Amino acid sequence: MSVHPSGGLRIALVSPYDFSHPGGVTEHISHLARELRRRGATVKLMAPASGDLPEQMDDFAEEDFYRIGRPIPIPVNGSIARITMSFHLSRSISRILERERFDVIHCHEPLLPLPVTTLRSSKVCNVGTFHAYAESSSAYYYGKPFVRRYFRKLHGRIAVSTPARDFVSQYFPATYSVVPNGVDVPYFASGATPLPEFQDGKLNLLFVGRLEKRKGLGTLLRAYLTLKETLPALRLVVVGDGRMREGYERYIEAHRIPDIVMAGYVSREDLPRYHASADIFVAPNTGKESFGIVLLEAMAAGLPVVATDIPGFAHVVSPGREGILVRQSDPVNMSSAIHLLASDPSLRARLGAAGRRTAAGYSWDRVVDQVVDVYDNALRRWHRTPFNSGTPAQLARVADLRRDGAPTYIEELEIVHDAIPGLG
Repeated sequence: MSVHPSGGLRIALVSPYDFSHPGGVTEHISHLARELRRRGATVKLMAPASGDLPEQMDDFAEEDFYRIGRPIPIPVNGSIARITMSFHLSRSISRILERERFDVIHCHEPLLPLPVTTLRSSKVCNVGTFHAYAESSSAYYYGKPFVRRYFRKLHGRIAVSTPARDFVSQYFPATYSVVPNGVDVPYFASGATPLPEFQDGKLNLLFVGRLEKRKGLGTLLRAYLTLKETLPALRLVVVGDGRMREGYERYIEAHRIPDIVMAGYVSREDLPRYHASADIFVAPNTGKESFGIVLLEAMAAGLPVVATDIPGFAHVVSPGREGILVRQSDPVNMSSAIHLLASDPSLRARLGAAGRRTAAGYSWDRVVDQVVDVYDNALRRWHRTPFNSGTPAQLARVADLRRDGAPTYIEELEIVHDAIPGLG
């Protein structure tokens, strides 16, 4: 399958998350949509949205985006997910699908409410991308009996990393294609102009992330407090906002820690300038990260990284090649790694150059090639006749479904074989 400028595929990208709120899945879908459109596909998005769409969606018309449901904040995986509980929206979703007549419906986190409702209504080829990672999931464990039938409607399954694949496979064993998140390499490697306020001779550490516990800023602050005793010309720049900001600011004030800039939320347009102003990128995350997209952005900008050795980060960074991996929640280990890089400009340059080369392998054009391959295989699977035997009544039921709108491959299997143990 190739997406040609004329007669290309009609693709729906479905997200359960508030598309107006910054997040890794939203960023991923935005880039995927643009790259697919460049290849000639017709792409529509379906997601809740509490406000304006992200800046990178400016070239999408309003009719290209279906706002579905009202997002509500729910604690998930050590963070706050803003999703819509959309099980009651099946009628409106069915109308959208009937009107748009998509060739492929690509659901992100396909077992959350909005994607499940979409899968329930879908009569075409379905692909699912699993982004999340955790050690375990009570939601998957207890929800498995209820969502298994919708999982079986996926003709193609993607995990964004090996840890993400291993996590979901605990509950839904199947074949998954590991297709990583992409990074806008030219955007971060474009040589943005550094911010003048940070060009005063100090060595700048950069943190980028939401201010919540699992992003690990508390560990970095404790490491930085120690580092300032021996490296007075050090500065920490914190990009991001969140519910723990006030607590972090109180900690900084109580310990009188100098040279920390709490930059707050930074627009995508300005973010490369912060990377261009930095000397070292630090990611002290404590876990539950399926992939290190913030690391790749920093690496694309040529920054050496100090990151924790959690599975999602170790999937991206090789110790000693693009950066240094340290134990999570260990400020002593982190301060030692930062001190090593701060004291060795040639090491920083070598790691930064290697990081640029590694990040190039995650460019969006390469990632979308892999996604299109998954679409190709999924479409072939969906179109394949799945049986060569069956009772007359079973075959007649399949024929009726086809007249009503082409059943999925999995539905035909279930009809003909009743139940296929270990289907996946």
